[in-house]
Amino acid sequence: MEVLIFKTNASKQSEVSSLQNLLSRFAHIIQVSVDLEDCDKVLRIVGNNPSPAQIQLLVSSLGLTCSEMED
Repeated sequence: MEVLIFKTNASKQSEVSSLQNLLSRFAHIIQVSVDLEDCDKVLRIVGNNPSPAQIQLLVSSLGLTCSEMED
Protein backbone atom coordinates (compact mmCIF):
# COMPACT_ATOMS: atom_id res chain seq x y z
CA MET A 1 0.00 0.00 0.00
CA GLU A 2 1.01 3.56 -0.66
CA VAL A 3 0.07 6.83 1.04
CA LEU A 4 -0.28 10.05 -0.94
CA ILE A 5 -0.56 13.44 0.76
CA PHE A 6 -1.97 16.54 -0.95
CA LYS A 7 -2.48 20.16 0.02
CA THR A 8 -6.03 21.21 -0.91
CA ASN A 9 -8.29 24.22 -0.87
CA ALA A 10 -11.21 22.27 0.66
CA SER A 11 -12.77 24.31 3.44
CA LYS A 12 -16.19 22.78 4.15
CA GLN A 13 -17.36 19.40 5.35
CA SER A 14 -19.60 19.13 2.27
CA GLU A 15 -16.49 19.35 0.07
CA VAL A 16 -14.81 16.63 2.13
CA SER A 17 -17.87 14.41 1.75
CA SER A 18 -17.87 14.96 -2.02
CA LEU A 19 -14.17 14.07 -2.19
CA GLN A 20 -14.66 10.92 -0.14
CA ASN A 21 -17.68 9.83 -2.21
CA LEU A 22 -15.86 10.37 -5.49
CA LEU A 23 -12.52 8.80 -4.56
CA SER A 24 -13.98 5.82 -2.70
CA ARG A 25 -15.55 4.62 -5.98
CA PHE A 26 -12.13 3.39 -7.11
CA ALA A 27 -11.18 -0.09 -5.92
CA HIS A 28 -7.48 0.75 -5.64
CA ILE A 29 -8.23 3.60 -3.17
CA ILE A 30 -8.71 2.17 0.31
CA GLN A 31 -8.98 5.23 2.56
CA VAL A 32 -9.59 8.95 2.03
CA SER A 33 -9.41 11.64 4.69
CA VAL A 34 -9.13 15.44 4.81
CA ASP A 35 -7.90 17.38 7.82
CA LEU A 36 -9.84 20.65 7.75
CA GLU A 37 -8.08 21.74 10.97
CA ASP A 38 -4.67 21.75 9.25
CA CYS A 39 -3.64 24.98 7.49
CA ASP A 40 -2.94 22.95 4.32
CA LYS A 41 -6.31 21.13 4.44
CA VAL A 42 -4.40 17.88 3.96
CA LEU A 43 -5.96 15.17 1.78
CA ARG A 44 -4.55 11.76 2.68
CA ILE A 45 -5.12 8.81 0.36
CA VAL A 46 -4.18 5.22 1.14
CA GLY A 47 -4.31 2.78 -1.74
CA ASN A 48 -2.66 0.33 -4.07
CA ASN A 49 -0.58 2.43 -6.45
CA PRO A 50 -2.86 5.47 -6.62
CA SER A 51 -1.85 7.92 -9.36
CA PRO A 52 -1.17 11.47 -8.14
CA ALA A 53 -2.14 12.84 -11.57
CA GLN A 54 -5.45 10.94 -11.50
CA ILE A 55 -6.19 12.19 -7.97
CA GLN A 56 -5.52 15.79 -9.03
CA LEU A 57 -7.79 15.40 -12.06
CA LEU A 58 -10.61 13.93 -9.98
CA VAL A 59 -10.30 16.61 -7.31
CA SER A 60 -10.37 19.32 -9.97
CA SER A 61 -13.60 17.82 -11.36
CA LEU A 62 -15.21 18.92 -8.08
CA GLY A 63 -13.96 22.49 -8.50
CA LEU A 64 -11.21 22.01 -5.91
CA THR A 65 -7.45 22.14 -6.22
CA CYS A 66 -4.75 19.93 -4.76
CA SER A 67 -1.01 19.58 -5.03
CA GLU A 68 1.06 16.64 -3.89
CA MET A 69 3.17 17.32 -0.81
CA GLU A 70 6.66 15.92 -0.32
CA ASP A 71 7.33 13.50 2.56
